[in-house]
Amino acid sequence: MKVITADQVHAALSYPALIDSLGDAYGGEFKMPPRQVFLLDDDDTNNDAFAVLPSWGSEFIGVKAFTYFPTNEPPYKSIYAQILLFDRAHGEPLALVDGSTVTYWRTAGVSGLATRLLSRENSETMLLLGTGNLAAYIIRANASVRPLKKIMVWGRSREKAEAVCAAAREELPDIEFTPVEDRQAACGEADIIVAATGSHEPLVLGDWIKPGTHTDFIGNHHATKRECDTALVTKSRVFVDSYVNAMKEAGEILVPISEGVFKKEDIVAELAEMCSGDVPLRQSDDEITLFKSIGMALSDLVGAGHVYKQTVK
Repeated sequence: MKVITADQVHAALSYPALIDSLGDAYGGEFKMPPRQVFLLDDDDTNNDAFAVLPSWGSEFIGVKAFTYFPTNEPPYKSIYAQILLFDRAHGEPLALVDGSTVTYWRTAGVSGLATRLLSRENSETMLLLGTGNLAAYIIRANASVRPLKKIMVWGRSREKAEAVCAAAREELPDIEFTPVEDRQAACGEADIIVAATGSHEPLVLGDWIKPGTHTDFIGNHHATKRECDTALVTKSRVFVDSYVNAMKEAGEILVPISEGVFKKEDIVAELAEMCSGDVPLRQSDDEITLFKSIGMALSDLVGAGHVYKQTVK
């Protein structure tokens, strides 16, 4: 069995190749039991957890296991993750793949896939909210599927937003990168908005969004918290990565439902339906689309499988 490191994951993955693989996988046959998250302590003040995310398709069986210790201090990380990959034909163990790096790549890859499926093909301007570890991957993924000319970056720290822009300019010199402080103005300018923050309060308001914008919310995994307000949900065609995930953890969806202004049935489609062509996607250039992502085990399987095939060539 091969052990694949973080450096090997980075060397093996690229956009839009990973996005292509994700689209093919979600449009095909797969199985994905619900993920299991176990709190390690009965103390309500201790959120240490262990999680298991299984899935399988035509080539591979996989399970991502990760630990979450939010109070860890350096040199320890708050999250450690590994993906165990098996051959689907015979069940043979194939590889243990660094799960943290795959998670960054696949999370942004799903963002790029949603942008490919739901945004206007001529989208040129993007706003990224969030300056954390995912920022560079989200920029790469979205720039690989749309002819972006300008990317604005907002963060609570102007210094961090400037750092994200500086690094991105080196990698993508044909795109203008601009740190911004006025979220309202930036939302009104952007063709694509991607939020990947830890905010518990709405950062993107429906009244700020122009017709034809595609919006994508990644950062929140809490049933009562959200990165956008109810007004944006009710004026958008809404898509999710998974009905099950959305109805458990997506405050962007669950809060409007609790307010009585949105229903589960108002969700147009989940990612598998979007990729299989079972439902119409964007229907006009003026339509606002909203994609809410929580994260799915199949994405980990696709990422790890892609890495394995590239690494053992």
